[in-house]
Amino acid sequence: MAKAHGVFDVEMHPDGEDDSAEGTTLGRMIVEKRFHGDLEGTGRGRMSTGKTSLQGSAGYVLIERVQGRLHGRTGTFLLQHWGILDRGVQDSRVEVIPDSGSGELAGLKGRLTGRIENGVHSYELDYSLARRR
Repeated sequence: MAKAHGVFDVEMHPDGEDDSAEGTTLGRMIVEKRFHGDLEGTGRGRMSTGKTSLQGSAGYVLIERVQGRLHGRTGTFLLQHWGILDRGVQDSRVEVIPDSGSGELAGLKGRLTGRIENGVHSYELDYSLARRR
C-alpha cells in the first residue's frame, strides 16, 4: 500500500436547525476542507451528528467528496467517516468508498487517519490503486 501525508484546513457550518428532545440533539453540518501535501485538493461533505446530555458523548457520520491530485494523479473519490465519542474517548474510522474513484483515481481503495496536534489537522492515507485494463 502507498502512503500519502499532509495537513488540511477544515470549516464546518450548520446545515439547518438542531432537533433536540429528551436529552439528545440531532444536528447537521456542511464540512469544507483544503488538503495540502501528497493530496492537494478540496473536500466537501454533509455530517449528521447525535449528541447526548452528557458532555463528551456523541456520534457522527460524514460522507465527503474529495477532488484533487493524489501523488500527481487527478480525480475525485468519496470518503465515509464514522465516529463515536464515549465520555471523551474517541473511536473513529474513515474509509474510501469502494468504486467511488474517478479519473486517474479510479480503483482507489484505502483508509485515512486524521490527527489534531497543537491545532493543526494532519492526515495519513494508506491506499492502493487498481491497475487499469
